[in-house]
Amino acid sequence: MEEKKSEINGHAGHKSPLPAVSIKSEKKSFKDRLMVFFKRNLLVILTVSGVLVGVGLGMMVRNMNLTRAQMTYFAFPGEMLLRMLKMIILPLVVCSLISGAASLDTRSLGKLGGIAVSYFLVTTLIASSIGVALAFIIKPGVGAGALNTNNLGLEGVSSNKETADSFLDLARYYLYVTDYKTILVGNGTNGTLNYQKVPYGTDADGMNILGLVLFAMVFGVALRKLGAEGEELIRFFNAFNEATMVLVSWIMWYVPFGIMFLVGSKIVEMEDVVLLVSSLGKYIFASILGHIIHGGIVLPLIYFGFTRANPFSFLSGLITPFTTAFATCSSSATLPTMMKCVEENNGVDKRISRFILPIGATVNMDGAAIFQCVAAVFIAQLNNVELNAGQIFTILVTATASSVGAAGIPAGGIITIAIILEAIGLPTHDLSLMLAVDWIVDRTTTVVNVEGDALGAGILHHINEQEMKKQREQEQHQEEQELQEVKVEVVANVKAEEETSPLVTHQNQGDSSSHETLDKDGVESVL
Repeated sequence: MEEKKSEINGHAGHKSPLPAVSIKSEKKSFKDRLMVFFKRNLLVILTVSGVLVGVGLGMMVRNMNLTRAQMTYFAFPGEMLLRMLKMIILPLVVCSLISGAASLDTRSLGKLGGIAVSYFLVTTLIASSIGVALAFIIKPGVGAGALNTNNLGLEGVSSNKETADSFLDLARYYLYVTDYKTILVGNGTNGTLNYQKVPYGTDADGMNILGLVLFAMVFGVALRKLGAEGEELIRFFNAFNEATMVLVSWIMWYVPFGIMFLVGSKIVEMEDVVLLVSSLGKYIFASILGHIIHGGIVLPLIYFGFTRANPFSFLSGLITPFTTAFATCSSSATLPTMMKCVEENNGVDKRISRFILPIGATVNMDGAAIFQCVAAVFIAQLNNVELNAGQIFTILVTATASSVGAAGIPAGGIITIAIILEAIGLPTHDLSLMLAVDWIVDRTTTVVNVEGDALGAGILHHINEQEMKKQREQEQHQEEQELQEVKVEVVANVKAEEETSPLVTHQNQGDSSSHETLDKDGVESVL
């Protein structure tokens, strides 16, 4: 019997080899853990390696003096990555928001939406304040008056758009761009001709992400209102969304290869980067330092304040989206990988992530707000303009408002700097300086943008879980109260029956009288 037992345990009745087996199992378990770690983080390791290899490849190919056509061919694998990510944005945003809005009841949708908008506005305002403060401390434009676009060989950027039209174009989601034409309106009193500048709209190329977000949210709420009739269509969008996420998982395995050529091609395209960095070094330093402070201190503190959880363990599961953001410079292109990693690595509820992340990728631009404010103060200092308190307040408000409508594409934030400059009465011809180094600053900008979106999803997930926990406790307490009331009623009914039933009363009386008789008899017999 003992031998049988030992055979079942795998030792065949021998006691001596036990220590060796345990050591072997320890070694095996360590190897298994190592293999599990590599399997789990293989995509992260490959993605980071893709960036490093891309830098080395770019530096090597840079010395080959490629022609423009050869540079285009070299950049093609990276271009394909961007095109694949942008291809998946449309079905992902529409289906995820429709299914997310339809799965939440109107009260929860309104509450979560209100918290999300408040979080986005507050964090963007904090980011703008950090940008302005750093620009005044570091003073990147002071003493750089000799710096001009001719010395750097840059093309000028002309902008004659009115501030009001710029904000109206934000409401039109950037696919409607205001242009101007001059028309004759009549003759003057002294024989001169009177002309007037009239705005007219032109359609721009690109995807109307903000419009899609609003439409999908409203459509999802409408499907929920339909009740049973809308269930089939909700299931269709849910299935469509899951199929899209499968496509995203396939694209993610192409990301390391695409990133390698994306980074390499950017390095090959650089001209005199040493002159640019040395001339605009303070501006670059102020912008990146602002991103480090906001992304490394402020946002994690906000997350910790709400959840009381370690923000860096949450962020450690998002290395792949951050690397993609760094390489692509597009928060919209990072959305597919971010959504997948937030759900799978950090356990965020799909209803929350698919509702909040598309909105965040469109309206939450903390990183953009920082470098826009630094750029506005930099250009003011460059032109020897002393900013007063009113202009500083205008920069903060305008940067916060305009970053909401900033396109989630490379160099999307440059467009909104013109709005800030016009709002405080500064010239826009120095914008070409921002464009010259935007490819450097835009990388950390995008990382901070997507970090804010991810932490916002984590905060909303925590708040939603707390609400559900409270609701369950209330329901449990209510059930306990109802059970207690039922018990009290049952006890009360039993007592009432004992008091009022004539049979029970008679029986009790008979029992007591018989006891008395027995006692009497017992006493008499003893006596």
